[in-house]
Amino acid sequence: MTRAAPHEPMRPLWRCGACRADWPCEPAKLILLHRYRDNRTGLFLHLAHLLVAATPQLTELHRITGTQQNLAERFVYWARPRT
Repeated sequence: MTRAAPHEPMRPLWRCGACRADWPCEPAKLILLHRYRDNRTGLFLHLAHLLVAATPQLTELHRITGTQQNLAERFVYWARPRT
């Protein structure tokens, strides 16, 4: 029996190793929310660290400028508590 790949990022593409969507994919977001359910600050610190790692890789890979806001939305802002 083969085991499904975890929903972890493939670097430097920052695509999901399981479903190939942009990471964090929806399953990865759910996993992260569950993993950090009692530590929202820790989740934001973890996501910010990944954003810092991903930004130069994605910028170089895609030769795109001005994507910092989009990357922040993709990597961090989705985790804000809903009001």
